[in-house]
Amino acid sequence: MSLPLLVHGDRQAPFACRQGRIVNVAQFLAQASALAQQFGGAAQILNLCSDRYSFAMGLAAALIAGKPSLLPAAHAPATLRPPLPGEVLCLTDDAALDTPFRKLHPQQWLVPPASATAQMPQIDAAQLAVLAFTSGSTGTPVPHAKSWGSLVRDARSMAENLGLQGLSPRLMLGTVPAQHVYGLEATVLLPMQSGHLLCDERPFFPADVAARLAALPAPRVLVTTPVHLHALLDAGVEVPPLDRVVVSTAPLPVPWAQQAEQQLQCPLLEIYGSTESGQIAVRSTAREQQWTLSRDVRIEIRDGQAWVSGGHTEAAMPLADRIELLDGSRFLLHGRPSDQVNIAGKRSSLGYLNHQLITVPGVVDGVFFHRRDGTGAEAPDDTRLAAMAVAPGCTTADIAAELRRRIDAVFMPRPLLLVERLPRDANGKIPREQLLALRAAHGLQ
Repeated sequence: MSLPLLVHGDRQAPFACRQGRIVNVAQFLAQASALAQQFGGAAQILNLCSDRYSFAMGLAAALIAGKPSLLPAAHAPATLRPPLPGEVLCLTDDAALDTPFRKLHPQQWLVPPASATAQMPQIDAAQLAVLAFTSGSTGTPVPHAKSWGSLVRDARSMAENLGLQGLSPRLMLGTVPAQHVYGLEATVLLPMQSGHLLCDERPFFPADVAARLAALPAPRVLVTTPVHLHALLDAGVEVPPLDRVVVSTAPLPVPWAQQAEQQLQCPLLEIYGSTESGQIAVRSTAREQQWTLSRDVRIEIRDGQAWVSGGHTEAAMPLADRIELLDGSRFLLHGRPSDQVNIAGKRSSLGYLNHQLITVPGVVDGVFFHRRDGTGAEAPDDTRLAAMAVAPGCTTADIAAELRRRIDAVFMPRPLLLVERLPRDANGKIPREQLLALRAAHGLQ
């Protein structure tokens, strides 16, 4: 069975907004086809394009050429170990990028529009489309293979979960990179498979996000992370009207969701999923605790472990989080077993403690962590917790006083360190190696 590269029936229909101008379907297809012809004998395509339009063109070209795209969690091509044999071709819009692989700049193939009668490429549903790498927040990044059929079902499922099916085109502006599965789903594949508009830019700072939204045609959807959303809400910038906000990559504190809906005057939807499974559930975080599973997706508990199957998932796979099933389609999320903290017979979780820390007035960002990484022999005091906070204008005494009101004394961080910033990646996560380095820099082993 084959599936179309794009869902659009009209070749003159808008596909993307690039550098403030609308690109139609025919032009995008012509550019992707021209790029595909430059791949030569490459066996796999390392897509490191920051510009989302260039990334989408590279992804489409790889699909047309029958080659898988490698999507690393971080731009570290010098250390990337290709999971497949054969030549790696690196697509990049960064001329200064240091990589051992042959490089190609997709924008060199921005050819003029093709005929509106050009045939839509049909891609075998079983074709290996991408190898997506995990973020590395809990260990070494691991690649996960996804077929074109599973990606198409995933994107269409997300459009349904977000209530975007059948609507007039919304422009999808993302603060997340396209290489991350969430960014891939919501800002690239969803436009390709639902008719909504892809946007080339990925603004980072709150003022840039607001400015880009203001320059883009309405209606607009903001695809972001809890960290980016919190920064936008607290920046004091005027945000243009939004159709909705979509959030994922880490648990979203309920007060932030409520603040977002009040300030931005639009619905906020939170996506739950993983690199391995893709998105599998959604909730309106400002109003509900429970998650609702995507159509045809199932979760079952086997010996205390949650497994997901059905829908766009290609095989049953374990989930890293503790899940409480409410019925066949709804569940509650209780964090990861590895996040559980047991000190002096009392239990909590790093997720809960992080939530308490980052919602302290004046705290911009923060993280709790074990004094040691949990490997090897541990000393009796290894269960002690430490924390780091970004809190301009606050003292450790201010933050500690507020934490004592919120958490049991046995979970108080020792030490609590103030830092200028946390080493979060483009998705708002802190890779494990970066956290270990940060701990070491402050003398914590």
